[in-house]
Amino acid sequence: MTHLASSHNLFSLGTIAMETDSIHTVQPLSVSFPKGRLSVVTGVSGSGKTTMILESLIPGIQALLEKKMLPSHVKKIQAEGIGQIKLIDATPIGINIRSTVATYANIHDELRKIYARAPLAKEKGFKAGDFSYNTGSLRCPTCDGTGKISLDVQFLPDVDIPCPDCRGSRYSKEAFRILRKKKGSGAGDGISLPALMELSVDEAIEECSDLPLVRSRLQVLHDIGLGYLTLGEETPGLSGGEAQRLKLASEMGRGQGDTIFVFDEPTIGLHPLDVITLLSVFRHLIENGATVIVIEHDLDVIRSADYIVDMGPGGGKDGGRIVASGRPEEIRACAESVTGRYI
Repeated sequence: MTHLASSHNLFSLGTIAMETDSIHTVQPLSVSFPKGRLSVVTGVSGSGKTTMILESLIPGIQALLEKKMLPSHVKKIQAEGIGQIKLIDATPIGINIRSTVATYANIHDELRKIYARAPLAKEKGFKAGDFSYNTGSLRCPTCDGTGKISLDVQFLPDVDIPCPDCRGSRYSKEAFRILRKKKGSGAGDGISLPALMELSVDEAIEECSDLPLVRSRLQVLHDIGLGYLTLGEETPGLSGGEAQRLKLASEMGRGQGDTIFVFDEPTIGLHPLDVITLLSVFRHLIENGATVIVIEHDLDVIRSADYIVDMGPGGGKDGGRIVASGRPEEIRACAESVTGRYI
């Protein structure tokens, strides 16, 4: 992958800089990241990557933006032109079983409005709120819109099984009768909202091709490699990598010139093809003006960086300092850098 900047203009869009005192096993640091580029923080486990980024840079910039006192170990922060910093990590999305891919990606609300305009919905007097499986009148009365019921098995933990009435769809039989026909489609009955929620993102893109807002949001999910997820899939059950990308979906497609996105080990558990998708996501963010900082071990991600900050040389007491910083070729040329030997 070609680099966005050569060494002389790498910082031409601006500089994010920080100076810290020692904390944990990390020595006093002075570090800079180029604004509007892809920077990767590397180093062996325990070398201080997390302390520098998650415990220093993020809270330091947040304090700066909120005009609060900097963390005690952060001496100085420079982040001109930055309005927000966002950590996109792999922690699960919520514990609420009512949270689905469609609700989290802000698709379900739009679909509810669309289905409220269907002929039968108008005839029956249903509004958008009736299609909510949290509180709506069309949710399944047996499972209360969760799609599951709990069996109380004596001497054993409760067992969740799909609701026998709605078969996991979360909706009452009435909701299946309200159909929407795609504009320009031929003969046919159309599709209900519960049936649509059982489709994958890729299948739903075709079914919603006449709904520009819904289609564009679904396309983002496809573009970041989540086209195989079903709209009704529960977000607490997603893998770390899937959760990370779904969090990012809501950020895509808007101007991000004032935003720093921080990713903490985003490739853990990813297939090599998913890593390629992730790299294209990083580039998409940067093309929209964002600054991307990634803590990472994956060599493909490291080689794709515009700028690398390599910590170490070892972990714990043997690490905690910046061994080298610069373009990948400059890291390769540094004899002390462990990362440089592998890229």
